[in-house]
Amino acid sequence: MHLTRRLSARPAVVRGAAVTSGGILLGFAGLQAALATGAPFGEHVWGGGQQRVLPTGMRVASGGAAVALTGAATIVARRAGLVGRPARWLAPATWGIAGYLALNTAGNLASSSSVERLIFGPATAIASTLTAVVAVGAASSTAVGASPVTIRR
Repeated sequence: MHLTRRLSARPAVVRGAAVTSGGILLGFAGLQAALATGAPFGEHVWGGGQQRVLPTGMRVASGGAAVALTGAATIVARRAGLVGRPARWLAPATWGIAGYLALNTAGNLASSSSVERLIFGPATAIASTLTAVVAVGAASSTAVGASPVTIRR
């Protein structure tokens, strides 16, 4: 008897997880871009110990963070099959993003900034979990070009 079983989430779940995680990542990218251009939210980010308008070095770091977060959102979307073509490097990259977001969650929850603790911490925890769903779910999903797993009994 041949049983075909998916060891991953359904394609619609993977796509939904990617859209939501990507939206969170792009939201943070927008915040970082705004900080890089001088938006007065400095006391709410980077651990809560910054000036209202970030100093030049931190503004440069925010600009880099905006680029990195946009890239991360693109990788997650690509891994889920929403944009671009599949590539082998997307699997470890997606897991790396999920891990980075988990570490970022810990930092946010330990921050002296109440905004980071109460808003950014839960948001990065959700994004980390959803990115892991994409990493696992896209692994054998036919939505991204792989075939289902066949188990012989």
